[in-house]
Amino acid sequence: MSEEQVMELSLTQVEDFEFRVRFDGTPLGDLATDESPPQGRGAGPNPARLLLAAVANCLAASLLFSMRKFRNAPGPLAAHARARLARNAGGRWRVAGIQVDVQLADAAASLERLDRALAQFEDFCIVTESVRAGIPVAVRVRDGEGNLLHAAPSEQPSGLRSG
Repeated sequence: MSEEQVMELSLTQVEDFEFRVRFDGTPLGDLATDESPPQGRGAGPNPARLLLAAVANCLAASLLFSMRKFRNAPGPLAAHARARLARNAGGRWRVAGIQVDVQLADAAASLERLDRALAQFEDFCIVTESVRAGIPVAVRVRDGEGNLLHAAPSEQPSGLRSG
């Protein structure tokens, strides 16, 4: 049986490269995002930093989940993440690699079945496994009158089509 969930957010330009992100359907406050100088003013994290944060957060939370599955009550986890940015063959900046180091507060010997938790936690991580597999992203651009100016790729991910 296939299950699907949909998340939505709205993005509104504030000024230059600064945007306000609203997490639709949630009580969460808005998030400011911005590009670093010289393009932006650095009023918030840029998209690459948000991706890095998402991967690191998801891995830490997945490890916590996995350890708790085996009846552990670990101390606070911490993570440090590093993204390597490099230019692709077309000269465009891309995230070329991500390294995440998760730090446990507890000694390994004090945790039950840690080997099993470590063997499976990455598989629980929605973000990391999605990034590793590649994410189909449909892009449409409309003008102020609603005219479709751009659509790519031609194949839309299932369940995300809208007028």
